[in-house]
Amino acid sequence: MNLSSRHFCLRWVVCLAISTASLLPVQVFAGEPQAIQLPAPKWERNATLQQALQERKTVREFSGQPLSKEVLSGLLWAGFGINRPENGHRTAPSAMNSQELDVYVALPGGVFTYDPKALELKPVLGGDVRAKTTSQAFATNSAAVLLFVADFSKQTKARPEIKELYATFDAGCIVQNVYLYCASEKLGAVVYDLDRKAMGEVLKLRPDQRVIMAQAVGVPK
Repeated sequence: MNLSSRHFCLRWVVCLAISTASLLPVQVFAGEPQAIQLPAPKWERNATLQQALQERKTVREFSGQPLSKEVLSGLLWAGFGINRPENGHRTAPSAMNSQELDVYVALPGGVFTYDPKALELKPVLGGDVRAKTTSQAFATNSAAVLLFVADFSKQTKARPEIKELYATFDAGCIVQNVYLYCASEKLGAVVYDLDRKAMGEVLKLRPDQRVIMAQAVGVPK
């Protein structure tokens, strides 16, 4: 093999590695978790809105199969990603545009927050906390548990007594977005309540932060 042929083969291998990296399952190794860069979500429509609504349902039995970075990126973007980059507005409505919710992503090897601008999962803490969200098996069998955390300090325009209600409404909108994405991608999802105080302690939340609800997602069994 001459030198030019070797260079061509090397370039081909590098391009192949880059193009397939986003398809690899999200894996987090032992120790302190590292930030996970997500690929840009695909814009192709795999199902119409009517089809997604027809298929939307709650699934409580998961296979335990991990999601690829591409699918996880699409799921998080559908839930609360940025769909109008010119002003940072999101796919789900937010009362008074406070955007007070953060999506925490609990994976087998750690907990991360979704950064929609950087398309990145930022590490929060190591370890698997999915089982701490509920005693039901669907949490640990899921690919990920999404925790919707309200930061009340961002609700500068809302009256104190109405902040949690607004945050609950906003979280419900994100939950439905996730449900519809899962329906379009043949994934499963279930939303559920949890011990908010206990989970807040696990996540080391500030006094002005509160877990609103949780949603497990994954490949149906």
